[in-house]
Amino acid sequence: MENNSSNFIKSIIKEDLESGKHSTVITRFPPEPNGYLHIGHAKSILINFELADDFGGRTNLRFDDTNPLKEDQEYVDSIKEDVKWLGYEWDELHFASNYFEEMYNRAVLLIKKGKAYVDDLTADEIREYRGTLTQPGKESPYRNRSAEENLELFDQMRKGEFETGSKVLRAKIDMTSPNLNLRDPVIYRVSHATHHNTGDTWCIYPMYDFAHPIEDAIEGVTHSICTTEFEDHRPLYNWVVEECEMESKPKQIEFGRLNITNTVMSKRKLKQLVDEGFVDGWDDPRMPTVSGLRRKGYTSDAIRNFVRETGVSKGYGAVDEAMLEHFAREDLKLKAPRTMGVLKPLKVVITNYTEGESEMLDAEINPEVPEMGSRQIPFGREIYIEQDDFMEDPPKKYFRLFPGNEVRLKHAYFIKCEDVIKDENGNVVELHCTYDPETKSGSGFTGRKVKGTIHWVDAKNAVPAEFRLYQPLILDADLEAEKSEEEEEKTFLDYVNDQSLEVVQGFVEPNMNNVKGQDKFQFFRHGYFNVDPKNTTPEKAVYNRIVSLKSSFKL
Repeated sequence: MENNSSNFIKSIIKEDLESGKHSTVITRFPPEPNGYLHIGHAKSILINFELADDFGGRTNLRFDDTNPLKEDQEYVDSIKEDVKWLGYEWDELHFASNYFEEMYNRAVLLIKKGKAYVDDLTADEIREYRGTLTQPGKESPYRNRSAEENLELFDQMRKGEFETGSKVLRAKIDMTSPNLNLRDPVIYRVSHATHHNTGDTWCIYPMYDFAHPIEDAIEGVTHSICTTEFEDHRPLYNWVVEECEMESKPKQIEFGRLNITNTVMSKRKLKQLVDEGFVDGWDDPRMPTVSGLRRKGYTSDAIRNFVRETGVSKGYGAVDEAMLEHFAREDLKLKAPRTMGVLKPLKVVITNYTEGESEMLDAEINPEVPEMGSRQIPFGREIYIEQDDFMEDPPKKYFRLFPGNEVRLKHAYFIKCEDVIKDENGNVVELHCTYDPETKSGSGFTGRKVKGTIHWVDAKNAVPAEFRLYQPLILDADLEAEKSEEEEEKTFLDYVNDQSLEVVQGFVEPNMNNVKGQDKFQFFRHGYFNVDPKNTTPEKAVYNRIVSLKSSFKL
């Protein structure tokens, strides 16, 4: 990573290499396959892959699949796709479940050393015995079982002779430790569940805090980079590596996780949004998942540039979502073709344009990239404009269309509003205008000027389209910040914005007739849009707005 704020990790790695502790750098990205990746994971991916690359090392993709009740092959496949889409290739692919036999043997070693025991306490009793931050824990009545008895019980656990949840294996460390993670943590539990990778081979599964350091050590990972929520777990990580007598000694380094305003980053909460129907899936464009951002229209370049700019530190902070949007604009402004789309159509009849005639007008594809060339758009007697571009009784400094006012049609002519047609309820349904043929764009006309320019599409050739306009899914700016007592009583679902999606039916230029999923465009005055790969059909394209054109954000 080029950002200077990542130097604290780089300095640690550099020191380890110079001291001879490691001869190469091996990192890993270790997702749990219990949900889809979100943009916070994108930061971890970038850190692990790019730091290893900076030092000429390598990065593994490893699935921490130790909980069969929450894991699924669907998540495995989506994670692989997301990592590749972000632009990274792993050196080796591993699964924690491939090491289950080795983990079991290491647990047996702990039992023989008197460092682990089988406990019959219930989950609630274990929590009660654990104590609090101010009160020490108390020992389980089963803590001093002999090694022989523990070995026999652990073997019976493996053979499936006990019911789910009836027994656990705990590390024997220190029930009075000020670090609650060292108060005899559970390292194995009984779970009669089918695993996505090992099937029904196992009915006991290792806990994450036990499995993770063993996985790192088996793979020869030199630097285990994780978020600061695992900082208090580091003593347990090191204890497992030492007491399990692992040959390799990986070093855990923590960084502050990525938080974005108006966004939740918990996979549990994101899954709840999916399961309870607040969104239409993990790839809903309102979700902060990598697949959701991709479907909305974000590019991998934009996401990588955004993550690099946020830097790497150990402190907590929420990044304004406007910063992410800024990088989308910066990336798309030189890539996306310009076009015109009318989202809320109002028909305009140009009364002095000859009925039945039409003409083709020149329009640049992207004025910032002249080599992209130009396109031809039809113009005729009847067009559609935006409803918002007309007001019958406008305020001062309103420069768009109103009775008696003249505006420029983008790429076309000046038109002047002469008459307003209304329905029986008084709603404006049509405008009658005249045009000045001398004012054609590109003709060099300088006889007079107008202050307003509006976009349009030719009514005869317009292509129907659906537009999906998004607002933040979460209305609270920073859900992770401290709350008042009243706010604490709310769940994050109380902050879900029920106005986060607006669907409108409109029209686009006829040259948009054959667009494909993931094609991106800048619609004049409306913003950048992506052709939805999921809902677009040959009959009608669906356009997701990625970002609006305007932003107050500055780096």
